Amino acid sequence: MTEKSNSLIHTNYFLEAGYLFLATKSTVVSTVLGSSVSVCIYDRKRKVGGINHFQFPLTSKKNQATARYGNVATIALIRMMVNDGSKIKHLEAQILGGAYNRQVSPKNIGLENIMAARKILAVKKINLASEDVGGEKGRKIVFDTDTSEIAVIKVEKLRNKDWYPYELGIRN
Repeated sequence: MTEKSNSLIHTNYFLEAGYLFLATKSTVVSTVLGSSVSVCIYDRKRKVGGINHFQFPLTSKKNQATARYGNVATIALIRMMVNDGSKIKHLEAQILGGAYNRQVSPKNIGLENIMAARKILAVKKINLASEDVGGEKGRKIVFDTDTSEIAVIKVEKLRNKDWYPYELGIRN
């Protein structure tokens, strides 16, 4: 855990692919992205944030409607924030990830994931504050749900220890 200057304690959380997270208390969320994408949404007025991590751009099949898909994960995160008291006009988003490695796949799923996130945010009229997307390198990201600050570490190869950043795989 790390201590903030105003004496609030942060909780650390590792977000796995196919999940989303809405903070109920001060949290530093980390995740690892290759071709997958995370959308971080922050309420500037309430000072709370949420994040998703999706692997595929979209699905129209109800039996596949999970947070593994960008259209489901991003819309669900927006709904969660609104249901928690946020107003769309106070939300801003950041998009991260979407790398493309020709050696892994002939299809650029990363670009499709990026485009899905951009489209949903535009349709929902959520301001896009920043992006760190594309390229050939994976990313380790760390998102502070209290401030919307994000640290991005670009990596050549995603290793097993990248997925489990805490000692012995223990997560809070």
